[in-house]
Formats: sequence, structure tokens, C-alpha cells
Amino acid sequence: MAMAMNGGNNIEVMSRNGDVPMKKQRFNTRVPVKVVLGSQWGDEGKGKIVDMLAADVEICCRCQGGNNAGHTVVVGDKAYDFHLLPSGIVNKNCTAVIGNGVVIHLPNLFEEIKKNEDKGLTGLKKRLIISTRAHLVFDLHQQVDGMQEQNRGKNLIGTTKKGIGPAYSSKATRNGLRIADLLGDYSYFSEQFSKLVDFYIRQFPELKEVVNVEAELERYKVLREEVRPMVRDTIPYLHKAIIDCKNILIEGAQSNILDIDFGLYPYVTSSNCSVGGICTGLGIPPHVLGDVFGVAKAYLTRVGSGGFPTELTCDKGQILVDRGHEYGVTTGRRRRVGWLDMVMFRYSNMINGFTS
Repeated sequence: MAMAMNGGNNIEVMSRNGDVPMKKQRFNTRVPVKVVLGSQWGDEGKGKIVDMLAADVEICCRCQGGNNAGHTVVVGDKAYDFHLLPSGIVNKNCTAVIGNGVVIHLPNLFEEIKKNEDKGLTGLKKRLIISTRAHLVFDLHQQVDGMQEQNRGKNLIGTTKKGIGPAYSSKATRNGLRIADLLGDYSYFSEQFSKLVDFYIRQFPELKEVVNVEAELERYKVLREEVRPMVRDTIPYLHKAIIDCKNILIEGAQSNILDIDFGLYPYVTSSNCSVGGICTGLGIPPHVLGDVFGVAKAYLTRVGSGGFPTELTCDKGQILVDRGHEYGVTTGRRRRVGWLDMVMFRYSNMINGFTS
């Protein structure tokens, strides 16, 4: 097989079977994928920007994080809150994709779908595609998240206690369970779930009184049939969409300064929310990325612990909280506020290469 680039826009793939040349395929990459990323500590207003850009997109994707994210989109007199759903799903002509890099708490996902459908967003399940490779967040992970945070004493990270960190830990430890496991042989899923529970009980013996393995397995037996119609291998789906020049938008959750590698560690999230997480979280190649929109707010906010060089703890800070309605979408916690930090913004630009 040979590949040739033509003018930087087309890729020709030529395959030869013995001495018989096969037909060339031409992959047009002139409709690059758009990306929206946070440049600060999150809460910059990405949901608004995504909503503007999603007005004419055909596919909108989430590539990382879980329901620790919170994106708000206001349409008329209705405010839609999104945690796992890509907020571009507000566009009724848009298909939403939850990629392999996202960790999913299924009960919260279906609760989120119902809440937004009750507000008038219809057909969400029919327009949602979930990767077979996405890992599952269990109630067990959430309980462990709270226990780990409690054990930190004065060195609290400020986690949302949504189980995101422990779920990514399970993924890295290779005892996590994916959507594909849930939809496959249920005896295998049950066995692996029981092993996961035992793994955490050895660390936190008190979990033995909290986790009902049989009840959870019965619960997920129902959930797997509810989620089944939405699940597919998203890698070939997005590959074909790119070849077909579909208009695709990817929305990042959290932000660069919360990135597990580039943020103010250890006061960070558990995924790569910088531009590199796009490719690993969706399985798309870097050359298809076009505009990378870096979203910044005119002042800084953050939720949780950790350094904040420009923080305002005076009356001016409270004015920013009140006028900006600075309370977390996911947790409801009051956000810390401070002056805009241009050193931080330049740093984010170095890593992500914002085009706008």
C-alpha cells in the first residue's frame, strides 16, 4: 500500500494485489474538524461558544471527562444543563457522539436525558451515539471518590465526588469495565464487576456494608438494554464522517489548567482536556483538526483547592461572584474568583495552538 499527499488537502491510497493495481481512493480533508477548549480553570463559557458554532454542524463530540463537567446553554427562557451530553445536541439536526475517552455513569446519563427532554429537547436518544470503548463509572467509584477525598485531610483537591478519578484509575489499572463489556456476555460482566468490588473493599473495608453486588447487577441488566440502541464503534463512524466532509465540532470539558499533565497538579481533573485528548479520546488523526477555539473569560474563576495567584477575596471578588452568577453547574459550589491571568493564557496557547 502507498500513500501520497496532493496539495496538502487530499490523501490518495493505492493498494496493489499481486500485479493488479486497485482503484485509488481519495480522502478529502478540506472540511477540518473544529475544536472548542477551555484555556483557564473551566467555566469560561464553552457551552455558549459551542451553541453558536453548533448551529450548522452535523456532529458534535465529547472526547474526555464525565459528568463532572457542566455546560449551560440558554435558549429563550429555557436553560439546558449538560454534564455528559455534548451541548451541541441542542441543535435538532445534530448527532451527538460520546467518545471512547469519556467515562460514563449510565444512571446519571439517562437522568440528564430525561431532564432536558422535559424542557422540550426531543429525540435525544435517537441522536446520541456512545462508543463501545467508553468506560463505565459505577456508584462504587463515586463512593470511593468521597472516601479518598476525606482521607486527604487538609490537602483536599476539591473533587466533585462523581467517581471520575477512580473510574480513570480503574481504566489505567485495567480492571475497569467498558460499555462493550456491559453489552456482551453478562456472566463475564458480572464476574469482572464482582472482582472490581473486591479490589476496592480490600482498600476500604467499610464498602462491604455499602455495596450490594446483586442489586447493582440487576440494575445494570436493565440499563444495558436501555443503552444498547445508542452504542456503536465510533471510530469508523467518525472516520467515514470526515471522509464525507461532514461538519464536525468537538467540545472539550474542563480546561487546560485542569489537564492531568499540564494543569496545576495535583489539583487537576483525571483526563487530558488539552488538544491531545481530542485524538486519543475519539480515535481521529491530528491532521484533520482545523480551528482550535480557546475560550477565556475576562476574569478568572475556579472550583476546588489549589493555587490561585490573582484570587480576589475582598468585596470586589464578591461582586464578580454575584454579577457573574459564579456557582458550579455540577456541584452548586461558589466559585473562587480573581483577575485575568495572561501568563496562564499564554501557557495554554503554547500547548493547544489556539487559532482563535
